[in-house]
Amino acid sequence: MAIIGHTAKTAKSAQLVIALLVLLKSLSAQSAESELEAIQDSVIKIYTTQAAPDYFTPWRLLTPRQSSGSGSVIAGNRILTNAHVVANASYVQAQKHNDPKRYLARVVFVSHDADLALITVDEEGFFNDLEPLALGELPEPQREVSVFGYPMGGKSLSITKGILSRVEQQIYAHAGAYLLAGQIDAAINPGNSGGPVIVDREIIGVVMQANSGGRSENLGYFVPPSIIAHVLADAEDGSNEGFPDLGFRTQTLDSPAAKSAYGLTKEQDGVLVIKVFEDSPAFGLVEENDVIVSIDDFPIAEDGSIRLSDEIQTDYKHAIDLHLVGDSVALSLIRNGHPLDVTLEAREALDSYSLVMGERFDSAPEYLIYGGVLFVPLNMNLIKRWGNDWSRSAPVNLLQARNEWSSPQRRQLVVALQVLAADVNLGYHDWRNWIVDQVNGVPIRDFNDFAERLASNTQANVVFENSNGYQMIINHAAAKASEQEILSRYQIPASSSAELRWSALEE
Repeated sequence: MAIIGHTAKTAKSAQLVIALLVLLKSLSAQSAESELEAIQDSVIKIYTTQAAPDYFTPWRLLTPRQSSGSGSVIAGNRILTNAHVVANASYVQAQKHNDPKRYLARVVFVSHDADLALITVDEEGFFNDLEPLALGELPEPQREVSVFGYPMGGKSLSITKGILSRVEQQIYAHAGAYLLAGQIDAAINPGNSGGPVIVDREIIGVVMQANSGGRSENLGYFVPPSIIAHVLADAEDGSNEGFPDLGFRTQTLDSPAAKSAYGLTKEQDGVLVIKVFEDSPAFGLVEENDVIVSIDDFPIAEDGSIRLSDEIQTDYKHAIDLHLVGDSVALSLIRNGHPLDVTLEAREALDSYSLVMGERFDSAPEYLIYGGVLFVPLNMNLIKRWGNDWSRSAPVNLLQARNEWSSPQRRQLVVALQVLAADVNLGYHDWRNWIVDQVNGVPIRDFNDFAERLASNTQANVVFENSNGYQMIINHAAAKASEQEILSRYQIPASSSAELRWSALEE
């Protein structure tokens, strides 16, 4: 009888344990579902109408197109999304989860370099039932993450899971900046852009545009917390100062012979300074052939990397990206074999340290028509106008110019993009994509300098010349006399962009 009683008690205890486990599992599922619902409500679908300028005919816009993206509610009644979701947008709307209504939204801050933007909805009560998501810490690789968003192929919210596979510097597809990025194997497709990457109910990333040509893929990238935090801090005063550039360029020192030549021991590592730009924070403090061995508390390895954690290494540039404009940045150098410490002020990057200006958004292109010749400044907007395969299809001379440094004497390149056929430019009708280096024998500093030369010209002819000595000669009086007829013939509203604020041919 004792054995039977003991068996009954054991069975009853087992039933209680099972019931408790079922209850705990149910409570856990309810808690997880509640957390999921809270996150879902904070994920917003964004609709935009975008009309980008046509850099081949810069007085026109390309055909407007409708697109959509995702975003997440953060503190301050703001929605965090991608810059490319709202770039060149003329109309923006926001839609809440399980709400058919679309609300008019407006852009309050954009960082094109980081591919991040902040928008808001002014309609009263929009944010009342939405819980802001907090910014979390970047987890170590191999951690499971959840991606929320509204990808193509449906209207409802999609949640996918994946593994954080690696974290390192990447070229951001939107504006070409080289910043820290996370890579995940969760399915990320068009429409997911701007959606949050979540761990423990916190944002550890914002899905960003991948270099996939718009194709669906099972690999994607996100903007990590350090870059998001930088942008949010930059946005506090409403002025986009961006990521500082100290004004030097380097190469790796992984050759033992090179290390020895520049005074390093076998145990020392660093990067070799090969260029210091005038008017930059480094000018006068850092010299070419210096070796930078550390930035702040980050020692630089021979491959140019720094260690962020036991599992994450990335390019030393990230140590600079962590700073806001106005911060001090400490560098440890080796100069002629001797150690040297310098402190640089983090300042806004110049417009471009390359002769080819970076891609611009939300602004009209500059142009000038003189003697029926369309002149434009060379930038990445123009180069990318040759299509997704621009690195192969754009003219070689324009692509090669990307490898040339700028200087105070030569800040920008001017291109004779095309010739609008007329009597004044007979003999040049098939000239196009031609870089102009000099006007009447004087080198060009930038596009404004070029425009001012034409406006103040007193010579009978204007001679445009390239680096190989080829010349295009336009009679100044004929150019003035033919301007209105050429504009009318080709249905062009003005001979120059509004930014120039003058016509080169006005009396």
